[in-house]
Amino acid sequence: MNLTAEITTLDEQVELCREGNRQAYYHIYNRYARPMLNSSMRILNNLADAEDIVQEAFIDAFSSIEKFTYKSSFEAWLRRIVINKSISLLRKRKIKWVDTEVTNINIGTEEEINEDHFAADIDKIKQAIAALPENYRVIFNLFVIDGLKQEEIAALLNISHNNVRTIYHRARKKVIDTVNTIQ
Repeated sequence: MNLTAEITTLDEQVELCREGNRQAYYHIYNRYARPMLNSSMRILNNLADAEDIVQEAFIDAFSSIEKFTYKSSFEAWLRRIVINKSISLLRKRKIKWVDTEVTNINIGTEEEINEDHFAADIDKIKQAIAALPENYRVIFNLFVIDGLKQEEIAALLNISHNNVRTIYHRARKKVIDTVNTIQ
């Protein structure tokens, strides 16, 4: 396998950060702070907590920037730190990740799951997602919005892949049902 296929291109600002350039730190923070805050908010649903998590994530990233190897983009590496920190905070709050409803349901094929198209407007969808129970909302957002694979979500949350699939399917159904009832 070609080594260059595995490594993303060098980011000049990241390299300047490695050299201790303060302007580069500022540039990177300005480039990624808002998307990282959005990712944390989708998990935590609390602005103050999300802001704290993002600050901690940047501190951790900048403190260990020499560990960044370009096997992914810097943004993906930083997002993973934010997601892990956000989920850790939820764990401290003892969020229940197991679906307590009946789990013997037909969740469809991968094609059926990936072919969902919402015909509603964005505000209705956001309302419907915000109305989900916390564990449903987190899994739905990690899968749909942040694009993590269900296996990755299962590993992050320390639950089974089947549990993630079931919770995701239920969350998706609740979002669709809610969107269809919002006037």
